[in-house]
Amino acid sequence: MKMPEPNSGLERLYRETGWTMRQFAQAVNRLGTERGTPLKYREPSVHQWLQGHLPKADVRPLVLEALARRLRRPVTHAEVGFLGGSGEPDSRAGTVEGIVDLGRQDMDPSRRGVLGAALFSVALTVPDWQDVVGRMENVQTGSALRIGMPDVETVIAMTERLSELDDQFGGRHARPMAAAFLVNTVAPYLKAEAPEHVRKAMMSAASDLCYLTGYMAVDEGLEGLAQQYYMKALELAGASEDHLTYCTTLRGMSLQAVDLGHGDEALRLANAAAAASPNAGPRMRAFLAGQQAHAAAQTGDRSSALMYLKEAEVAMEKAESREKAFGSYDPSSLHYHISHVCHELGDLPGAVKAMQESDRLCYDIYRRSRVKERATIAEFQMELGHLEAACHTWQQALDEYPLLQSGRVDRRMRAMLTLVRPHLNNPTARTLHERAMQVVPPAVTA
Repeated sequence: MKMPEPNSGLERLYRETGWTMRQFAQAVNRLGTERGTPLKYREPSVHQWLQGHLPKADVRPLVLEALARRLRRPVTHAEVGFLGGSGEPDSRAGTVEGIVDLGRQDMDPSRRGVLGAALFSVALTVPDWQDVVGRMENVQTGSALRIGMPDVETVIAMTERLSELDDQFGGRHARPMAAAFLVNTVAPYLKAEAPEHVRKAMMSAASDLCYLTGYMAVDEGLEGLAQQYYMKALELAGASEDHLTYCTTLRGMSLQAVDLGHGDEALRLANAAAAASPNAGPRMRAFLAGQQAHAAAQTGDRSSALMYLKEAEVAMEKAESREKAFGSYDPSSLHYHISHVCHELGDLPGAVKAMQESDRLCYDIYRRSRVKERATIAEFQMELGHLEAACHTWQQALDEYPLLQSGRVDRRMRAMLTLVRPHLNNPTARTLHERAMQVVPPAVTA
């Protein structure tokens, strides 16, 4: 059997990282753990890869992502010498076909484990506005189906209802419904005959639904799946020349990145969203500047964070006096950003105060946000050493927790139990723990 030739592409990238073979293996192992598939690679495996032996198909994306995170730039299968590697995107797949494939997998309970293994990528190539605006393959099939504005209004109304369900009950149950609606209704609409203004309006509505579905995937902790939905939202937004959804999606991708601790990537995405909306109104500007502030604070750029935060506050003041509310970004959302900027910059009392104000201003419909924010307040209070105040806040979060099906909130409950457990000699902490063990499902507490 012919021995493989050394992989010069991988060798070059490996040298660029400055890693030892042991550090390379450890980086891949960490990503395996992040994906939910722990690995135990050591130096001999890296040596074999450098000599031309291909890693297992499901490990190749982890090698690419490890290199991309270390080098802070995208790394392709071809560049690393993994030609024909599993997980390489199929550039021939059209936007609509991609949505159908994505949605069908999301609808199938047997595929949930595979979808959950999709890894968040900091090297995702996000198209600029000028690269996607007005550009989408002609997907009309010549079928007899013809759509009009009432069909567009149906998609918009359904998206609004799904968003309300997500806000009130979490994304775990709403996302499969969104995926089914995308596959069974929206995809055929995108292929139907229609006047040009109707086609653009339908693509815009579909873009908004893809963004929402991605946001619900984030709620469940399915980070790679969320990125795939977000990319479809960007493609459709550009094709329909929908600046608002394009910028909103980039901002959502930034929020995803900052919550995962990827501050540099979060700031890049937030800045891209701001750059793509030069004529934004004050509420949209506040929406984007608040995210820029949070991301900048996470990178340690204090002056930029405070500058963006001031910009968000000024824009929100103008918006409150002049505009109808934009989406869910309101004074409560602004105080959420203020809180996280304070926390990133080491101002714990300020973080608690701002998040409490966010909770006070939160509309009733946003139940998931309210429970998540109360849990966050309690975590900040624990950092300050205020055990009993934190327990009181967690009790408030537990009041509405049983009504939610949300991975993000489940993670906050798991954190609560971890933080409280060392303090069970305190009566207040013990009472909270006993109640939590009755309310939080065993699958979450395990």
